[in-house]
Amino acid sequence: MKSAEELRYLVLAAQREGSRTLSEVLKPLGLTSSQSEVLRVLYDHEPMSLIELGNMLVCETGSPSRLVNRLIAADLIAQEASKVDARKVVLTLTPEGKEKVQKIVEIEEKFYASIESMLIGKPVQELIDLLWMQVKGKPSGNALELRKASENGGDGRD
Repeated sequence: MKSAEELRYLVLAAQREGSRTLSEVLKPLGLTSSQSEVLRVLYDHEPMSLIELGNMLVCETGSPSRLVNRLIAADLIAQEASKVDARKVVLTLTPEGKEKVQKIVEIEEKFYASIESMLIGKPVQELIDLLWMQVKGKPSGNALELRKASENGGDGRD
């Protein structure tokens, strides 16, 4: 197996295993990992339009309207017409949505801590740089850059 092929499949396998693990710990909340990402992004950046939300999601390419509609039906997200542009819909978390996000944050903290414990003493930044080379300028990379920029108050990359 070529190194590039092995790397590709290892990244895919790691992503799938991570998604399975996260999905299992989110099950008691009745959420998928994609739904939890929508709630977390909205929590970090609300109020947002559907387009703005979609631009920050990695789990969903294109419009996240189906995902959002399920979360609206579950009374976790509220939508209303923008006061600035009536053609635009503004999304916010409901009180129930905010409660769910607090539980999601707790789950994610434990999840990330378990990953970080495996990374101690490893060349993590080199791997991160390599993966950025793969996603830079692509929809998922752009979504991550938008999220990092808003967290860091910068351009998305440290």
